[in-house]
Amino acid sequence: MPGFGKTPTLPGVKSIASLADAVAGFMHSNHLIGADAAGSSMGGRIVLELARRGGIVGGVVALDPGGFWQGWERHAFFSTAFLSIRLLRLLRPALPYIAAHAPLRTLLLWPLSFRPWKLQADMVREELLGYVSSASFDEMLHELAFGEQRGAPLHSIAHPLTIGWGRQDRMCFPYQAKRALELFPDARLHWFESCGHFPHWDKPDEATRLILDATATGNRH
Repeated sequence: MPGFGKTPTLPGVKSIASLADAVAGFMHSNHLIGADAAGSSMGGRIVLELARRGGIVGGVVALDPGGFWQGWERHAFFSTAFLSIRLLRLLRPALPYIAAHAPLRTLLLWPLSFRPWKLQADMVREELLGYVSSASFDEMLHELAFGEQRGAPLHSIAHPLTIGWGRQDRMCFPYQAKRALELFPDARLHWFESCGHFPHWDKPDEATRLILDATATGNRH
């Protein structure tokens, strides 16, 4: 994903469309067209966009995808995420210490995890450091909150499409799953019980099984 991890940021305006263009271009260049794709949160929105375009990805799993907010929900999400990333940047030197202590980890991660105190400290440290070092996070946050989410008509997506949602998601509220299915009627919905915004944090085994089952060759249309 351009601007995340060690991948250079894109020049010019960053958007869901431009990131999807970049991912599609990478897939073309590396002979990966038709590969299955899974994404979480903003990544979930990117893989939905790739599925919507057709002819790029195979089976798709989108976990708690962003983009289905309306009205006040957009501002609530943007404000929460905006303040959270700035707090993380201020606390960057202390993040390894915070990640290692369950009470502090819980205070910091309650919007993202249903049971932050149970998360592995090493995983939390690496994830948080990844967020604070992202060169594109701020621009993409505004796009994610206020950009238009486009859908795909029924029977327009040829490969299996699965949307997973945590029942206790405090960032992408669970009732938004209905809106996701209205825009992507070819999708099937999987609920993660006792799970927050990141199923791969709270329910890693279940999330892994879902991805493997949803993209298995036998499930192709």
